[in-house]
Amino acid sequence: MARITGIGGVFLRAKSDEKALAAWYEKHLGLQPESWGGAILRWQHDKAEDGGATVWHLASKDSEWFAPSTGSFMINYRVDDMDGMMQRLKEGGVPILKGPEYAENGAFLWIVDPDGNKVELWEPKIWDDKNKR
Repeated sequence: MARITGIGGVFLRAKSDEKALAAWYEKHLGLQPESWGGAILRWQHDKAEDGGATVWHLASKDSEWFAPSTGSFMINYRVDDMDGMMQRLKEGGVPILKGPEYAENGAFLWIVDPDGNKVELWEPKIWDDKNKR
């Protein structure tokens, strides 16, 4: 039976200058653009303990999870070093909306991009004594 096996891409429509928004993602989140303008995220570059996974989830229509964004989606990006990412964001003057928060599956942090999209950053971790905070 045919089924979805993963996320093939994430496509955003810029509300402002797409080149400036892409440069913001490169500078502050480390996305490396290809010559055609997009970035390719490859699983073999992800060294997380969970072996790699992508979560798909629907929020209720009255959910505040995406706030302050009024968008109908929020992207969760896996990161390899939450402490290093927080330092990168602080040095770049990017306000941290919330976090980090620690859960059984890792560390989470939330920011907002220049177009007002809420972005969730996640460092996957196996919940054990060395990763509990």
